[in-house]
Amino acid sequence: ISCTWFLNIIQNEFRNGKIDLDSTMKLLEKLHIAFDLAHVKHVFKKTVDKRKIHTINIEDFRAIYRTIVHRTEFHELFCAYSPNRKVLADTELTEFLKKEQFQTEDSEITALEIILKYEPIEEVRKRRQLSFEGFIRYMSSEDSSIFKKDHRTVYQDMNHPLCDYFISSSHNTYLISDQLIGPSDLCGYISALLKGCRCLEVDCWDGSNNEPVVYHGHTLTSKISFCSVVHVIDKYAFAVSEYPVVLSLENHCSPKQQEPIDSSSYYCLTSFLQALKFKVLVKNKKVGTIEETMLRKGQDSHGETGEIFEEENTSEEDETDEKAPVYPKKGYSSKRKSESRSSPPPRKKSKMKKIKIAIELSDLVIYTKSEKFVSFEHSLANQKCYENNSIGEVRARKFVKHSANEFVSHTSRFITRIYPKGTRANSSNYNPQEFWNVGCQMVALNFQTPGVQMDLQNGKFLDNGGCGYILKPEFLRNRNSTFNPCNVGRYSKPMSLSIRLISGHQLPPSNLSKTNKADPLVQIEIYGVPEDQAKKKSSVIKSNALSPRWDETFSFTVQVPELALIRFCVEDEISLVANEFLGQYTLPLLSLSKG
Repeated sequence: ISCTWFLNIIQNEFRNGKIDLDSTMKLLEKLHIAFDLAHVKHVFKKTVDKRKIHTINIEDFRAIYRTIVHRTEFHELFCAYSPNRKVLADTELTEFLKKEQFQTEDSEITALEIILKYEPIEEVRKRRQLSFEGFIRYMSSEDSSIFKKDHRTVYQDMNHPLCDYFISSSHNTYLISDQLIGPSDLCGYISALLKGCRCLEVDCWDGSNNEPVVYHGHTLTSKISFCSVVHVIDKYAFAVSEYPVVLSLENHCSPKQQEPIDSSSYYCLTSFLQALKFKVLVKNKKVGTIEETMLRKGQDSHGETGEIFEEENTSEEDETDEKAPVYPKKGYSSKRKSESRSSPPPRKKSKMKKIKIAIELSDLVIYTKSEKFVSFEHSLANQKCYENNSIGEVRARKFVKHSANEFVSHTSRFITRIYPKGTRANSSNYNPQEFWNVGCQMVALNFQTPGVQMDLQNGKFLDNGGCGYILKPEFLRNRNSTFNPCNVGRYSKPMSLSIRLISGHQLPPSNLSKTNKADPLVQIEIYGVPEDQAKKKSSVIKSNALSPRWDETFSFTVQVPELALIRFCVEDEISLVANEFLGQYTLPLLSLSKG
């Protein structure tokens, strides 16, 4: 039956006897098969090189199809449940789902759904059976993904206040390259929003014709108009997620250029996430209280300004200020700088500076008021629930090391944003995991820079339907929590994890290979609290990127699974001391599907 179905689909393409490479690829698409161009090209070339022609016949195509599609490991699994080795009856497929995929509920219904969805041969489908062709399509589909199906949609309780969630956040969103001389571009905002980012940074400065501009102040980065940024955010804000977007304004504008074009804002007096769907929240400094803002509702505040007082500078190693001038001041020696890093001088009494803020802008700030961080004690005594802090990575790392309990207590009450240190001129990133471990909600990264750090960011926020908000574990929301990531104690819920690495399929060939070869190995990495950090490596399979086979088992014990991420990284061993990155996949440990 399988052979007849296959010939019925392909024979018309061979009415002239032979087909070329382009027609081969079109035929594979017609058969609804995912294929990698490099591998198909190589297998095709091997076939035609024997005869020194550039076309293949129908038997050649069947051989290519079997090489690309009929994976040995799939066939072994199929035959283990198919007595006749040709089809799986619905009852046999049900048995497979129970034993191999650990699906105990509604497995009979799921088996029938799989047959209807993936069986390409109508005759087999009508008999409630699954052929090997159907089995291949099911095993290669999203329904067999390692990522839990019910985590691909919003499934968490979205009726908590904002500070109870991890929030996907980007740093200097407008930059698409480095931090000093690279371009500012609207693409930065579009790309971040399409990745589910919910907190965007906008650095505003006075521009010509009373039009504010966005760029990285005191640097040579290019400028874009604030108006164009707002239009792009308006267009893409809710393309991927319906949950609120936070605009983190770094406001350097004069009061006149701070005023919104349209100040008829809608105030939503609730901090519960569900009620803030399709809202844009402005994070900025604010004059006065929310109550005063509400008293002004409906009044014309055009042209009015308010004043706030703030410390002029805070002595803090290389993080004097998030937007510190990049170029050294006159007479500043490199020797002095290195000395100050190792032993920072005692804090001098700071001068206070006066900041003018347009009342119309101030009144837009409701639940995300920017408040300068002084200390955990100061916040506990003075800070309001709607006031948020930004802390530089170096200072925050010291808190993680020396005051983790106080840090967790702080983030259970107040939204805390972490940003990269000023010396990351090439837009490199820090490891976000150490700050998620203490409950920091907005761990802002340079989205334009690929690497392990962004792999962790993207992997973490796959959860909860990719909506950009993930409910923090209870021990990071509870204000009486004594959780410390460096000493988890009673918060430990050990989970045993066993991973059998079976095989790979159509991996990217090595850059050093002229054909489709690579020497692949897989690293399995756990990221979480320090005790859970682990990395294990497979053996190397020589000269095989098409279908490497490992059959190796790896075991881990994870103490705090709620915070753990697992990363599968595939590399090509190019020498005994160097590997080339081929690909990776990262996901939350609790989103890992059994089977």
